[in-house]
Amino acid sequence: MSRSEEEKLNDIRTRIDAIDEQIQGLITERALQAKEVAKIKEESGSDVFYRPEREAQILGRIKERNAGVLEDNTMARLFREIISACLALEKVLEISYLGPEGTYTHTAAVKHFGHAVKTRPATAIDEVFRDVESGAANYGVVPIENSTEGMVNHTLDMFVRSPLKICGEVELRIHHQLLSRVSEIRDINVIYSHQQSFAQCREWLNANMAGIEHRVVSSNGRAAELAAKESGTAAIAGDTAAELYQLSILARNIEDEPQNTTRFLVIGKQETRPSGRDKTSLMLSAGNKPGSLYSVLQPMKKHGINMTRIESRPSKRGIWDYVFFVDIEGHCEDPKIQAALEDLRKATSMIKILGSYPQVVF
Repeated sequence: MSRSEEEKLNDIRTRIDAIDEQIQGLITERALQAKEVAKIKEESGSDVFYRPEREAQILGRIKERNAGVLEDNTMARLFREIISACLALEKVLEISYLGPEGTYTHTAAVKHFGHAVKTRPATAIDEVFRDVESGAANYGVVPIENSTEGMVNHTLDMFVRSPLKICGEVELRIHHQLLSRVSEIRDINVIYSHQQSFAQCREWLNANMAGIEHRVVSSNGRAAELAAKESGTAAIAGDTAAELYQLSILARNIEDEPQNTTRFLVIGKQETRPSGRDKTSLMLSAGNKPGSLYSVLQPMKKHGINMTRIESRPSKRGIWDYVFFVDIEGHCEDPKIQAALEDLRKATSMIKILGSYPQVVF
């Protein structure tokens, strides 16, 4: 490197140091404002510190005005952590999720809330609901659907009897990695994973690891935990599990569908205000009679509402009695949504608003 090039690099590094100092000062100023917010809320007796619609609006604006070399989602992730750290100065949130540590639900919880929360692994989806209902956790994160494997029926069934509301959603691109303590694939005798992960990696496994024993476990996090303890074994799990259990990644992105995505729901006790770009989830029952599905669909068409998903499940209240789970675009406070809900109340035997919440930001 020539002397002029070295001087140029030193000038750039000096400028970077100055920028870092400015950024640090602004983050500190933002944190001080967060403490002021906490003080006002405490004096007013408010116990609502997390505002999903407010955070969605902030992150949405950050993406809209981003004109730099960093991608929109990268910029949003950076600010997510700043927001998370500042919120922790008001209140450290406790988040229950389908565990153990290292699962994709764990990753989704951190993606949505940032790292400045206390995470609480649960052994089953119904336990996540109980944690939030009892107050042991402020919010919960549960899987609801996968783009290749379909709906998570256990989560749907919990909404039939739970009073909790949906406060947000998270979409996570699922990249499966082959993790192990060994350094060569040929030294692996057993692979641990969740049954869905085996199904999502079937083609790769048949082509690259035919004849290797598959052992189904309760979660990808559990698979990684076992692979970390037992020699000659591997796990199919994500990057979070690899880091947590200090496993080597022998093969990356072994899923058969590169667009494989799982959607998760954030559940809590509070109603979420409109953010400007929302989604509403409903549970409906029209009884076991001809035209019951039409009675659900017709008000949507009449009022120009876009339905993004509909799913039916046994109500567990009687034989052949079903409920419909419906996602629509818009907030339940929107006038056209309210008009459609009024028509639905007349046409159905039961309607339950599961929640209105911001659509995925990143």
